Amino acid sequence: MRIAFVEWPEALLTDGAPWGDLKAAVTAARPDILLTNELPFGPWIAESAAFSDEAAQLSIRAHEAGLAELTDLGLPAVISSRPVWHGKRLANEAVVIQDGAVRPLHRKHYFPNEPGWFESEWYSGDGSGFVPAEILGIKVGVLLCTEAMFNERARAYGKQGTSLIVVPRTTGVNLEPWKIAGAMAALVAGTYVVSSNRVGPTQGGMRFGGGGFAYAPHGKLLSMTTEANPLQTFELDPQAAASAQREYPCYVPEIST
Repeated sequence: MRIAFVEWPEALLTDGAPWGDLKAAVTAARPDILLTNELPFGPWIAESAAFSDEAAQLSIRAHEAGLAELTDLGLPAVISSRPVWHGKRLANEAVVIQDGAVRPLHRKHYFPNEPGWFESEWYSGDGSGFVPAEILGIKVGVLLCTEAMFNERARAYGKQGTSLIVVPRTTGVNLEPWKIAGAMAALVAGTYVVSSNRVGPTQGGMRFGGGGFAYAPHGKLLSMTTEANPLQTFELDPQAAASAQREYPCYVPEIST
């Protein structure tokens, strides 16, 4: 199974030449599953510390248009995330596009609150938990960006027999913590771990670092995206994940207290 991951530009919209080029690259790669970065369309609204109904609605509309374009790619599956209303704030909802339909997978639970990432001002969770979904015959778990820093979530996905953990993210130029998180998730879960990220500057002066990555079970780095190669692919072998989940450290039981 071929998995594609990317680094896509900040403030991406679907009505210009950049989107046409990205679509062509995806079509040429012919993946079974494409993973986008977190909330890939429109500007990163959580750069602002003040919630705005208008900005929230603009983000929702940008993602409605973007998901329609992703559907038109005609791929077997696309995994992305979108903003949806959740009370007076938004939820950051991971979705899969499969068979021409958009299906919710998971809503983000952990939100930073610091310059550039005032996510707790914009988004809220709903306590829906971390449940793997079946996509194209394999179990897939979702960790939306900051959730990758909570290693117990990756381990739990491994215990549920996932073959793939996807980490759509929106992170800065310091890639090392995220690579460590990805490698550790692959190690403790015995799964493939793949992540896509935004890249480029915002209007407010922030800069996202790109550096999408893929790790094999046992935490071996397979490849990373770069400015020159913003889309990468790898081949996923479900049997490799199943084997890793019977080996150290995955087989080590937890001690109940």
